[in-house]
Amino acid sequence: MIEFKTVKIEVPEDCNVILGMAHFIKTAEDLYEALVNAVPNIKFGIGFCESSGPCLVRLEGNNEELRQLAAKKAYEIACGHSFIIFLKNAYPINVLDNIKNVPEVCTIYAATSNPLEVMIAETQQGRGIVGVIDGLASKGVETEEDIKARKEFLRKIGYKLS
Repeated sequence: MIEFKTVKIEVPEDCNVILGMAHFIKTAEDLYEALVNAVPNIKFGIGFCESSGPCLVRLEGNNEELRQLAAKKAYEIACGHSFIIFLKNAYPINVLDNIKNVPEVCTIYAATSNPLEVMIAETQQGRGIVGVIDGLASKGVETEEDIKARKEFLRKIGYKLS
């Protein structure tokens, strides 16, 4: 028997979320080190689901509010060795390479500021992430005005030269 569920992840204002899969108990500490080494003023919380032994949600981070949010959402997801990171003062683009280079990290499902829905399959053995719904469906194709606005935004936040 298999049952499908979703877990909604509302991302707090001025935050981003990264959802992934890893494979070993030291993941939480290694993710911590990867994040603090990527951006000096980053604030974050990590929730890591352990899928053997005591099967606890392991938590790390340098911001108590984000630590607690990550632990709560990781526990709601409760899938395999999944992890969730909530971060402030940085964008996923600033930390993804560091996260991907953590030896235990297998997959990144999403890295976004959009609300997420995590699609979960549950069997008698446990739960697994089937996929994610990242934000909303596309509403059309960008116009010349939209292209101009996109390029202006990237320059405004410092990701492209003026």
